[in-house]
Amino acid sequence: MIVVFAGLHGTGKSTIAKRVAQQINATFYSTGMAFRDLAKEKNMSLADFSKYSEQNLEIDKELDQKIVHMAQTRKDFVFDGQLPAYILKDLSHYNIMLKCDEKVRIERMADRDSKSFEEQKYETLVREESERQRFIKLYNIDILNPTSILNIYHLIVDTTTLGIEDIVSICSHAVETKAKWLKQ
Repeated sequence: MIVVFAGLHGTGKSTIAKRVAQQINATFYSTGMAFRDLAKEKNMSLADFSKYSEQNLEIDKELDQKIVHMAQTRKDFVFDGQLPAYILKDLSHYNIMLKCDEKVRIERMADRDSKSFEEQKYETLVREESERQRFIKLYNIDILNPTSILNIYHLIVDTTTLGIEDIVSICSHAVETKAKWLKQ
């Protein structure tokens, strides 16, 4: 089964996706972590690497082709990223969008990365806008388009006030229900 978790940075998608992957015995893969690893390899901040990626669109294309290839192996995967639901199309069985209040998202990431709120806010908003523009340029996909979101995601969960266990429970139940339905 192929499951996709999406959402803006700080919504909890990596944390939740990892936990759901464990529960359904699937392999977890994060395009965001792959992107961070590439930034580190180039000794660049995420904001700088995002700007660099605007001029080097092959970075996104390589990451996207990698997930398509992985999904085509027909193994069980849980992907975490902005584009997998759009890129994988029918290869994905269940797509979950996590959303969260911007202030809460920024606070979560600032705590995680040991940065000030303002520093994290600047870096995050620059990165998100850079990604959005790259995805529009590359694929004509606007990840913030409400109609597209409603058409591609099976479940949308607001993580602003829910605890991790509650979110994992909701998502796991939805994925397990879909898996039972697919087996019928």
